[in-house]
Amino acid sequence: MTRASEPSRRALLAVAVAAAAIGTAGTAAAATWAGAAHGHAGPGLVDNRAWTSYADWRTGTAKGTRALDAARPGLVIATPAGTADYTDPHTGKTATWEYATWTSPVHRLAVPATEVIASWNAHTPAGTWLQVELTGTYSDGKATPWYVMGRWAAGDQDIKRTSVDNQKDGKSSISTDTFAIDDAASGLRLVSYRLRLTLYRTPGSGLTPTVWRLGAMGSDIPDRFTVPASTPGLAKELTVPRYSQEIHAGQYPEYDNGGEAWCSPTSSQMIIEYWGRRPTAEQLAWVDPAFADPQVCHAARFTYDYQYGGCGNWPFNAAYAATYKDLQGVVTRLRSLTDLETLIAAGIPAITSQSFLKSELTGAGYGTSGHLMTVIGFTAGGDVIANDPASPGDDTVRRVYKRREWENIWLRTKRYNASGNVVSGTGGVCYLYFPANPSAGQSEALKAVGVR
Repeated sequence: MTRASEPSRRALLAVAVAAAAIGTAGTAAAATWAGAAHGHAGPGLVDNRAWTSYADWRTGTAKGTRALDAARPGLVIATPAGTADYTDPHTGKTATWEYATWTSPVHRLAVPATEVIASWNAHTPAGTWLQVELTGTYSDGKATPWYVMGRWAAGDQDIKRTSVDNQKDGKSSISTDTFAIDDAASGLRLVSYRLRLTLYRTPGSGLTPTVWRLGAMGSDIPDRFTVPASTPGLAKELTVPRYSQEIHAGQYPEYDNGGEAWCSPTSSQMIIEYWGRRPTAEQLAWVDPAFADPQVCHAARFTYDYQYGGCGNWPFNAAYAATYKDLQGVVTRLRSLTDLETLIAAGIPAITSQSFLKSELTGAGYGTSGHLMTVIGFTAGGDVIANDPASPGDDTVRRVYKRREWENIWLRTKRYNASGNVVSGTGGVCYLYFPANPSAGQSEALKAVGVR
């Protein structure tokens, strides 16, 4: 998303989530959230479930897929279940594909949810792609339809990766990458879900995607314009590469009008390179050699959602990160800067989503209805050290933002815009990228914030 954008497609979602505290569960939810902001352990208002191990993959219902028992377990096509035609809405091209499916067991949410966001990590060689779907059961006992959460390929030569619009049933809807209850104030929640993974390949090719991780984050966060202040507990800074989206303004306008809108892939690329990965010279050969930081252009191209028309699809960014050797990527919500301190202490930076007026974040110099930054540390006084891609050049990307201001603009679900109207906040959304085989300390930190 761009720092200068109009209210995003998430506005309706956040309004629905913000209304949750008005319902019967609101008081308890607000109390849990407030306690979390003072450093109590546990995911609180967030439920994360991921299928990653050989045993996990064996629990699902397979039709043409098989679990891969390897150093990095995964799911692959064994014998296709059949063929299907797919007409790409962005090219008009119709092609026939072999396919196989895997459906997860029912996962009962520890937190009956107003929102659910899926994440996946996969390798999709040329001639393959995948689709992720979700269905669930409401608290009134009725079922949702099967919703498409994404059609994805690492490349763009076979299909154009895409979200799917106009999915709804009168109780919930999909907004780009997010399932949301339409009227959270009614008390309706999603209490369980299943995920369905469909793997596609060129007929007769013998190719297969390999999926290493599939999961979802469900959440129910309270209605609030402000959040309780957390107590500083860490002084540490990670050495993370610094890239500006602004130096790419006007470059490759076919990907959401160029760099001005590339905060998400720019942030993703910073953390990918923090972990020692980056595109090869061959992968970057398509980029104009006159452009600085060509890997940022690469990240924009390969996170671009052709339906959304932007590079800010949260799961697509996480999936892009996982195309690099032995990296994982997830989308989740955190509860406070205490959670971020836990991650930073273990050497794990985070990409956070926030929106604010120019006057609400001292030193930013801009206002935004949706922007991604990379949190890389904390000062001795507890202020946030962020690599902010909305900076004029790479040399000005490192910023220090006031703790209280930053925590509030990140965690709130409602805010006032420049016209005085009530609009949405993202409620603690972040991307986490980390090794496929994290250290013991990294695993403990991830577990502490509800991720495995």
